[in-house]
Amino acid sequence: MLGEGAKSTFSVWGILLVALIVLAIAVEVFARAKGVKVAMCQIFILDGDREGNFVRIENAVAEAKQAGADIVCLPEMAILGWVNPDAYHRAYPIPGADSDRFCELAKKYKTYVCVGLAEKDGDKLHDSVILIDDTGKILLKHRKMNILTELMDPPYTPGRDVNAVDTKFGKIGLLICADTHRDPILRRMADLKPDLLLVPYGYAEVEQKWPEHGKRLEFVVGKAASRTKAAVIGTNGVGEITHGPWTGWVFGGQSVAADKDGKTIATAKDRDRDVKIVSIKTDKQGDN
Repeated sequence: MLGEGAKSTFSVWGILLVALIVLAIAVEVFARAKGVKVAMCQIFILDGDREGNFVRIENAVAEAKQAGADIVCLPEMAILGWVNPDAYHRAYPIPGADSDRFCELAKKYKTYVCVGLAEKDGDKLHDSVILIDDTGKILLKHRKMNILTELMDPPYTPGRDVNAVDTKFGKIGLLICADTHRDPILRRMADLKPDLLLVPYGYAEVEQKWPEHGKRLEFVVGKAASRTKAAVIGTNGVGEITHGPWTGWVFGGQSVAADKDGKTIATAKDRDRDVKIVSIKTDKQGDN
């Protein structure tokens, strides 16, 4: 039998344990009510410059974390560049060498990371995006479905599925760039009822059409938000296409965040590097 002193000590520890559990729940509730901080990390991407692109990415992630970001969202094809046929020979599977580095990056900076990557699957090449949690675990992968087949030979292989995942920040969905141009894809995402939709973009046009083309990107992001009823983070890159029919077209930045009603709440710089922090409520009961 326990003595009175032991019982008293046991009771104290029990009370402390309950108090810690209650405190943890309170902190989580407060964090969700306050909102999640998402960083649109708009970086310069040089086609094929794997190591240089990774350096620029890590610098942006470090800056975003310093600013308090919970989630870092990077552009489409952030390591090898969009419609770069060299990716057929240089891309890795997912999981694989590139995604492993991003898992280590998420763990190092204790932040969620969303990044667009080339994915090799046998003889197929996919334009993919992954979401990694702050422990370095891949939570979700999406393969781009709306492929512009005329821009690369052979083209990317399109994906088939639309998915979302429950996280401590709410339910998060993933799409990629031109996926948000297709209403059937947006409807499938809306059926999943995400709180937050993360979309890496590679939005390009001829030099003379920027900065006006940023208005088109803003419209597309706003439409994706209003159709899915989710806040949308659309992170575009900065750089130039160096292969195929669109050689010389530029990625003009101007990343966009929109609330669940499609209203723009933040934009990043025109044709320059930027790390823009956006605070978004992901509680279904609240407003973005």
